[in-house]
This record gives sequence, structure tokens and C-alpha cells, in this order.
Amino acid sequence: MTQEAVMTPIDTRELRHAFGTFATGVTVVTCRSEDGVPHGATVNAFTAVSLDPPLAQVTLTRTSRAARYLEGAPFAINILSLEQMDVALHFAGKVLDEEPQWALDGSVPVLLKNAATLECRPWNIYDGGDHIIVVGEVISMEITKREPLLFFGGKFRQIGRFVEGAPWDHSGDAPESGWFAGAKSFKPLHTL
Repeated sequence: MTQEAVMTPIDTRELRHAFGTFATGVTVVTCRSEDGVPHGATVNAFTAVSLDPPLAQVTLTRTSRAARYLEGAPFAINILSLEQMDVALHFAGKVLDEEPQWALDGSVPVLLKNAATLECRPWNIYDGGDHIIVVGEVISMEITKREPLLFFGGKFRQIGRFVEGAPWDHSGDAPESGWFAGAKSFKPLHTL
């Protein structure tokens, strides 16, 4: 007879707190409704997915209006700058008296004064429980010199000082790092 592990339910407030210990940037995903009206949602669940093809991912609650408009539609990931905290709050539901500044002339509405902007065409949408996971292929981008807005521990933040001792300028799994170049000397797993 085997003993089954007893799983205790996860407290969602504690889980949110645990997730909040991971510092992120702040983005607003923008798109148009079927009738052409621009919409946006503040999202801090943004991830670079792939360089080839160029893919990026955002995760939105199923209940957000923007999530309803993203299926099969182009969208932009507006990586907010430090000066756009009010924009983040606006698209998170604390509506401002004055509409944020948009560029509405392209196929996708884009916010102004971003740290960076990624315009995407739809790639795929995945089930993410109470969220949807939206992957887009980056078709154009703009990078500015504005400092990004950060989010940590339920509060907006800004970049602090550099940490000394960063050993390289690219990630360890990048092809140019060469860390896996000695693969010929590795033994296949089935012979171990």
C-alpha cells in the first residue's frame, strides 16, 4: 500500500506575496477592439521567449478587456519608463482624468514616452488557468534611453546601483558563450 502525499491548499495571498518577491518591469499591452477603439492593460508578467524567431510573451487575466481583443490580433508591449507610473495605474484600473498619450496612426496603438516598445503580430495563445498566455512575434521595436519602471513587493521602484562582479555581457546559455562547446566529451545519458 502506498501513501499518497497530502497536499495543503495554497493560500492565494501568500502566493501573490511570493510572486511579488520577483522584481519585474512594468508593461502595458495595447491593442484595438474589433471596432478600432484602442485598449490597454497593465501587465508585469512579460517574458522574452525567443530570438529566432523573435518572440515575446505576456500573461493577462482572462477577465481583462484587453485579453478579449488579443486573439488573432496584433498588439504592442509598451515597456514603461520611470516617468509613466500614472500610465501604469491608469491601465490597471485607476483611471486618470486625462487620457495617456498614444500614437494611434499605426495598426497597433502605442503609448508615448516608453522605455521600449515591441510591436507584435499574433503567434499563439495558451491556457494559463485564470490567465491567458499570449505569445507574439516581434515585427518592430523602438528602444529609448528612458529608465524603466520596476515593480517589486507590491510597489513601483526604480533601478538602483550596479552589483559588482558581473562576469559576462551575455547569458550563459547564449551560443556565443561557448560553455557547451565541449559537448563531444559528454557521455550520452543512456550509458551512465
